[in-house]
Amino acid sequence: MTGRSHMPWRAGERVVEAMPSGFLSMDADWRITYVNQAGVATLGLSREELIGRDFWEVFPANVDNEFGRAYRRAVATGEPVSVEGFYPAPLNRWFEVQAIPAEGGLLCYFSDVTDRRTGRERLAMMARVSAELAGTLDVDSAAARIPRLIVPVLGDWCVLTVLDDDGRPRDVGWWHVDPSRRALVERYAAVRLTSMPVTSPVVRALLGETVVAAAGDVAALMPEGEARDLLRLLGPHSGVTLPLRGRGRTLGALTLYFDGDRVMEEADLATAQEVADRAGLALDNVRLFSQQRQLAEELQRSLLTGAFTHDQAEVVVRYTPAAEAARVGGDWYDAFLQPCGATMLVIGDVVGHDTAAAAAMGQLRSLLRGIATYSDAGPGEVLRGLDASMAQLDVGTYATAAVARFEQTPDELTRGVTRMRWSNAGHLPPLVINPDGTLAALADWRGELLLGVDAETSRGESVVTLDGGTTVLLFTDGLIESRGGDLDQGMARLRTAAAELADRSLDELCDELLDRLVHGQPEDDVALVAIRLRG
Repeated sequence: MTGRSHMPWRAGERVVEAMPSGFLSMDADWRITYVNQAGVATLGLSREELIGRDFWEVFPANVDNEFGRAYRRAVATGEPVSVEGFYPAPLNRWFEVQAIPAEGGLLCYFSDVTDRRTGRERLAMMARVSAELAGTLDVDSAAARIPRLIVPVLGDWCVLTVLDDDGRPRDVGWWHVDPSRRALVERYAAVRLTSMPVTSPVVRALLGETVVAAAGDVAALMPEGEARDLLRLLGPHSGVTLPLRGRGRTLGALTLYFDGDRVMEEADLATAQEVADRAGLALDNVRLFSQQRQLAEELQRSLLTGAFTHDQAEVVVRYTPAAEAARVGGDWYDAFLQPCGATMLVIGDVVGHDTAAAAAMGQLRSLLRGIATYSDAGPGEVLRGLDASMAQLDVGTYATAAVARFEQTPDELTRGVTRMRWSNAGHLPPLVINPDGTLAALADWRGELLLGVDAETSRGESVVTLDGGTTVLLFTDGLIESRGGDLDQGMARLRTAAAELADRSLDELCDELLDRLVHGQPEDDVALVAIRLRG
């Protein structure tokens, strides 16, 4: 900066005074030479406190902050410099500043952009919250992340509470702007609800009321103990608790706390209520989906066979619905005795994954069971009869199925062996695990024509003799099919796992196969029926 103090802008002083933004000028020695009325109002200092003073003494924070660096850069380069940043106490505001070098000094135009920036932060926060809640079906994980998204925009720390299926409150999410205090908040969230009387803000919010209260008043309501001690240690001066509403009912509460001299403004409260309403609606969506899923699964299970026992064999069944679907579909299994005393196992899969597929599955299962138990026919004839019945009744669907009948003559019973007679309508072949743990290959991949295509097609049968202790698995493709893989790869995984688990009990074998191959999150419905022959 030069040593001259002539400021050519003075001719437009009236214009400068009329500007809504603040204006301040400095001479070559960084002494303030002028400030307009808007600048006086923004800075909260009088002209007498500003003009003639050393700029760095009046605003010591500028020595090392982004504003001070911008001023020095403008002087050094002779080019205007713009900067936006937060000015600490005593201003505690966001400013947008333009520093312009002038003959003999520096001109600064500045505007308080705190409200504008806060508005942008609120909008960005709402976008993050909406993205987090959109389509969520996991209440606890979504609720645990919401506090991290709204702190510090809406409060210095917060706790989010949800009601479980029995109406009991649980604190499932919490966060503090200060990392060193997050462990305290976590512990407080773990113990506070048991210490809250019915007059506390969180209980009132769970009854549908928005409550603003001083932290001291809340602590006074609590009995002596760890929760009250932690609240006082955390030291907020106030808080607000808002209900999470969804379709006419309250499903939780959001409590925001404020430290220091921070207060909740009207716009903050409106934004917090919007967050609470969106969270409440998301929680209600999860509740409704869970109810529908449970109803659909119970309906599906009601159409399937329960436990089955036999003197000469042990039978185990498993059904696991798809994790991402409507949890209702066309997979089915069955196990029953025919009039001749033979045990018949059935596995099938109706095309489709919806309630229509489930309804068709119920029809086909009942038809097949009726044909098999009335006619006492073998697997091939049972499938031919089912195909004919589907055409006669105009069922209008397609399905795959495999039927296996386990039969013994008196001589075979004495020798401890069993014949398995089976037929396959486009389904995966059974998997046989011999007593010594080796696997038997019964057939190539493709069976005969699936059901519903041609009612006149003939159905063949295959027969194999099995020793006592042999295990036979019938399953649907959900057990071995996955995105990015094919059935050959899936079948190879199944064979490897089955060989490793051959010595397990039948219940353990089935459970472990499900765990290893679909990890509890199947992409498609999985039906499995297994039989282990006794010696």
